[in-house]
Amino acid sequence: MNPLQRTIIEKTGNDNGFEHVMISNASSVTLASARHTNRALVSLDGGAYHVHFETLSQPLMPELLRSFPAAEVANAFRVATEADLAALLRRAASLSRALPSQAANDYQQAVAAELSELPAGIVGTEVERMVRQRVGQNKFRDAMLDYWGGACAVTGVAIPEVLRASHAKPWAECATDAERLDVFNGFLLNANLDALFDRFLISFDEQGVLLTAPALARVDLQPLGISPGMKLRWVDALHQPYLVTHRSRLLQNQ
Repeated sequence: MNPLQRTIIEKTGNDNGFEHVMISNASSVTLASARHTNRALVSLDGGAYHVHFETLSQPLMPELLRSFPAAEVANAFRVATEADLAALLRRAASLSRALPSQAANDYQQAVAAELSELPAGIVGTEVERMVRQRVGQNKFRDAMLDYWGGACAVTGVAIPEVLRASHAKPWAECATDAERLDVFNGFLLNANLDALFDRFLISFDEQGVLLTAPALARVDLQPLGISPGMKLRWVDALHQPYLVTHRSRLLQNQ
């Protein structure tokens, strides 16, 4: 690897969510970030980029394979061009910020920073509860935007202003912050689908196919933006426990 090739890798990392160079030598470049704990070790192999991710996040590799299935080789990825490398690093950085437990860690730090600026004696008060909920919902939305690539989980609409982060298990019913901030506890939906999902009037089966509540049996669904065959762009095994809970509430919605 010559100096120009190393520079290209370092700049591509900097521009796509891996802004720190931890190691740079004749054979590889190790990239990291202040915004997440994962690292990317990038080398050249036969004129292509070979990328190995160092991570403790078990969902990262399966999620990357949704977007780069043909690039996976021996628990790493092989991409041909600088543009492909940029796309891989960008998606890896987005997932790294979104997947458990980075979002929960970011939430705790943000809450601590905000509470430190408020008067003493608010611990356990309604003020603290409101701060935690506001910060948490903002962090959850940010994580959902990262995880779903800024597009609705069903329609693919990519207008951030009309997208909502919808919990499957409601915020108030979650036992821990990890549940509240878990990107698998809900979906990024456009506003009309969010309103229906939040009221348990729609849900999704194990394959991600949209379901409607009995209460909508005689309702014309087209004006609500619902059409036959609508389904999630993908659904992960980690979504399933939350969906089981959500579907049980939908069936009660007579």
